[in-house]
Amino acid sequence: MKRQAAGYLVVLGCAMLAAGGCAKKEMVKQDESIAPLATSAVNAPAKTDTTKTMPVKEQHVKQEPLKETSAGTEQLKEALNSIYFDFDRYNLSEASRATLVNDANLLRKDSSEKIKIEGNCDERGSDEYNLALGEKRARAAMQYLVTMGIPADHLTVISYGKEKPADPGHDEAAWAKNRRDDFVVLSK
Repeated sequence: MKRQAAGYLVVLGCAMLAAGGCAKKEMVKQDESIAPLATSAVNAPAKTDTTKTMPVKEQHVKQEPLKETSAGTEQLKEALNSIYFDFDRYNLSEASRATLVNDANLLRKDSSEKIKIEGNCDERGSDEYNLALGEKRARAAMQYLVTMGIPADHLTVISYGKEKPADPGHDEAAWAKNRRDDFVVLSK
């Protein structure tokens, strides 16, 4: 009888620990800042009312197969810059954020274009891990572009994991080039 009561207490204790340890909502990291206001406010009126803010909700973008363009967007394709990540990270560095601000300004000028964000990783880690990390990297860039005013329905994400290395080398210099997000202009 005492053994059965002890078993119930152990199960009850584990259940309470599991229920109490579960997070109720996602916490925002302190080192990540909100995207700066749009730098090109030529067509947009200036907003002065900052008293009302809406929480950003995670948006799921429909993954539609789109064709890559061949003409008419060559300038945009060449102007969009890749962003790079630290090892085993998907948070945006200050340099990546500055690049995304420039890319967002270019995308606002040609607002009809759709962009595919390709998340990539270096060769270290399993296929599954790198596919998940590549997707997190692409979604981080997408979310930042959305905060910069780029419509979410103009952006799609895909992860290639370690399947499309920019540099086939096996050293830190090559790996640093492979931990990136590329931006591909798609046709409508």
